[in-house]
Amino acid sequence: MKTLKILTAIAVVVILSAFVVKSINPNKVGGNGYGVGDVAADISLKNIDGRYVSYSDYTDAKGFIVIFTCNTCPFSVANEDRIIALDAKYKNLGYPVIAINPNNPAVKPGDSFDAIKQRAKEKGFTFPYLFDEGQKVYPTYGATKTPHVYLLQKTDKGNVVKYIGAIDDNSRNANAVKEKYLENAVDALLTGKTIEVTETKAIGCSIKG
Repeated sequence: MKTLKILTAIAVVVILSAFVVKSINPNKVGGNGYGVGDVAADISLKNIDGRYVSYSDYTDAKGFIVIFTCNTCPFSVANEDRIIALDAKYKNLGYPVIAINPNNPAVKPGDSFDAIKQRAKEKGFTFPYLFDEGQKVYPTYGATKTPHVYLLQKTDKGNVVKYIGAIDDNSRNANAVKEKYLENAVDALLTGKTIEVTETKAIGCSIKG
């Protein structure tokens, strides 16, 4: 009888453990951060022009394509032209790109404020490239990689997270992309359709906090 109770207790623990593991979003830091359906708080981060940018500045926006990216990760560099193209395609449709560099410049000097200003100038970025000073914003999102995407839709409740993950299915090679997860999600929002894929695994370099 005692053995049966022990085995039953073990079975319960195993089942609960499996449930917890399944419930944790792999895109989040330690299971924390935003999930799809959560309302993202406003931000106030310094842009490359020295001005502070908030979502509330964009009164006419329908939402935001928030991308955590950096100068020093080869995955991020490989996605720069794609990010520029996303802003060109969706900014005038109400979904501008907001790029945020989450890396600690003490760890990655190539991601200092001066360095991101220079990179934005070299590439001709058409969108804000914000400096997450003190690395305070990226943990609230649960971002773990560069690049890491959060698609927000402006609603009466606030900016609701509608998609989390990768830009597409080939972070290294734009010419080999077969499925454009982010574009599919934005297009669905613009046409009032349901987003079929709401979460994917972000592929890139670990954020250096």
